[in-house]
Amino acid sequence: MKITANNPTRKSWLKVSKNSDFPIQNIPFGVFLTKENITTIGTRIGNYAIDLGALHQLGYFSEIPLTDDIFMQDSLNDFISDGRKTWRLVRNRIAAIFDSNNTELQSNKKDLKIIVFNLDDVEMLLPVNIGDYTDFFASKEHATNTGTMFRDPENALLPNWLHLPVGYHGRASSIVVSETAIYRPKGQTIPKDSKIPVFGPTRLLDFELEMAFITTDVNHLGESISIDEAEDYIFGMVLFNDWSARDIQKWEYVPLGPFLGKSFASTISPWIVTMDALEPFRTKSPRQEPNPLPYLQQSGKHAFDIKLQAAIKPEGEEETIVSNSNFKYMYWTMNQQLVHHTTNGCNVRSGDMMGSGTISGPTPDSYGSMLELSWRGTKPVKLNNGSERKFINDFDEVIMRAYCENDNIRIGFGTCKGKILPTK
Repeated sequence: MKITANNPTRKSWLKVSKNSDFPIQNIPFGVFLTKENITTIGTRIGNYAIDLGALHQLGYFSEIPLTDDIFMQDSLNDFISDGRKTWRLVRNRIAAIFDSNNTELQSNKKDLKIIVFNLDDVEMLLPVNIGDYTDFFASKEHATNTGTMFRDPENALLPNWLHLPVGYHGRASSIVVSETAIYRPKGQTIPKDSKIPVFGPTRLLDFELEMAFITTDVNHLGESISIDEAEDYIFGMVLFNDWSARDIQKWEYVPLGPFLGKSFASTISPWIVTMDALEPFRTKSPRQEPNPLPYLQQSGKHAFDIKLQAAIKPEGEEETIVSNSNFKYMYWTMNQQLVHHTTNGCNVRSGDMMGSGTISGPTPDSYGSMLELSWRGTKPVKLNNGSERKFINDFDEVIMRAYCENDNIRIGFGTCKGKILPTK
């Protein structure tokens, strides 16, 4: 089925600024709360939130086989379960309704009043009920940097890293939507030159610049999927900040890996940008050497050219951009991550989320965490107000952005924001 929603010449009758992340070619999906305290599934064009529940009730999706309540829910899980054909039909229809040449809704002031809202008049909510969350460790540059710091340059990558996408099962309950405040976590840490741990707030609070993808129902327990079919099960992507308490993490990490140093909070952007919308921005992945085992081998373009940015904004001050990276640097692709996830028969369900791991590029200004940017605190990062950061301070806000851009169109994710508050 053709993706007519991606027509780069299409214009909307809704006002959209030139550099908006959300032109009519984007049509992401999210969940929001209206002023009337109604929770609904919606989309966004420019700075307008569109109530898809109302749009459906009023008959604008009459030619698409949808259940009556598909958009009148507090999560996208059921819609995502309907599969790629439905996602594409709905996006194509939304694009047609809001096309500048279509007066069907544009001239209907009664319907317009209950369908289209100013973005400032809605509250964005978590878009999916995330049943399970897996975080990968898929950036070669990031893995090399951290391996160099904690081991040595000669043994930066562990023997398995070039053969499989390394990951761990994370905590889904503490994933929050952008602009949710984060309290500084406390826990056990080990002071330098001490053998006895202490308890208290983390001193080494960090961000991790990541992307994450949301799946539909993939497989039944005991089954696995092939590399050729993996893309059919990926609904879309969000920006992702996987907050980390490095000192807590360091003390608890051995032998089983991340736990309390990661599980206190992770932040996602509210709008899920579909893989269909990102289709024009495919690019080749980094060369994989040695060749992965046959079940992970793929050809063609399976990476995406998504520009990434992270900034720190102290309270009452202007922000400082501290990192400019790109999703195309990822060594292991989303397809490979999803396929590997199911090889042992693990079942993946609608609304499950998989994080990329920190996305670091080849240069110091493209590193995706303060651990790397300050090189374990030895090279403080200078902010625009003259202060310095080795890690994140109380009342700092971390702001992440992501977008794709070519000569015809810009497709973005908006912002992923989180402000750090003192320990409770």
